[in-house]
Amino acid sequence: MPGTLFLCATPIGNLKDITERVLETLKSVSLIAAEDTRNSMKLLNHFDIHVPLTSYHEYNKYDKAEELIGHLMSGQDIALITDAGTPAISDPGEVLVQKCIEAGIKVTSLPGACAAITALTLSGLSARRFSFEGFLPAENKDRRAVLEELKNEYRTMVLYEAPHHLSKTLKDLFDALGDRRISICRELTKIHEEAVHTTLSAALMSIEDKKPRGEYVLVIEGKDREAEKAEKIKGFEELSIAEHLETYEKQGMDRKEAMKAVAKDRGVQKRDIYKALLSEEELQEKKDGESET
Repeated sequence: MPGTLFLCATPIGNLKDITERVLETLKSVSLIAAEDTRNSMKLLNHFDIHVPLTSYHEYNKYDKAEELIGHLMSGQDIALITDAGTPAISDPGEVLVQKCIEAGIKVTSLPGACAAITALTLSGLSARRFSFEGFLPAENKDRRAVLEELKNEYRTMVLYEAPHHLSKTLKDLFDALGDRRISICRELTKIHEEAVHTTLSAALMSIEDKKPRGEYVLVIEGKDREAEKAEKIKGFEELSIAEHLETYEKQGMDRKEAMKAVAKDRGVQKRDIYKALLSEEELQEKKDGESET
């Protein structure tokens, strides 16, 4: 009978955040697969865990996954841990999970620390709906494509970034999204934990005088629906009611449908459009009459 793959969340900073269940599991499995064995060895030594350790990372995730599947199929239980946080979140562990599911191997996740969720709750931005983006692509073409998609993202966005790329990422975000509120989090759960609540423009100005240190989580507000709606209405108001109506009639709408569409665009009732249209027509008739005399 195949063994089980345990996805074990490890602390993102404060070692006290590890759960009893994770500790019990790490002590009981046959093998622990870790993203960086040197880093994970410090964690295991701290908790007096002496289970065999093997590397599983971005550069061996496909070949090593097959090897780990072999161990699991032979009946061994394996724990997967990442450098910090929950495995498979912006992490090569997702490949191993997929392969285990395809092979019919049981996978279970032991919840715990996650930098994205920790930062989101600290941000003060809407946490009801959010989009986790992980790291932006390094390749310029792919990066531009993702940023283009994010322009129209209404949900709060959560990104990861390394210190040496922080300045470029903030600039790219500002260029793509305009000035938005942002929470810049670092050293989460550690003694020097920091969450800076600012804007993209202010962050760009302040970062020039600093040398970023530590891993960052960026939480950016989504597109403002009300502001977008107000901007659209403002654009429509530059047209007269008659001109606005004409744009829809030229698309094949009858007058009744066109009036309804105009009312929706301007955020008013259809009867308001009807009254305004009559006023415009009466005013135009008056002007025409005066020009004839």
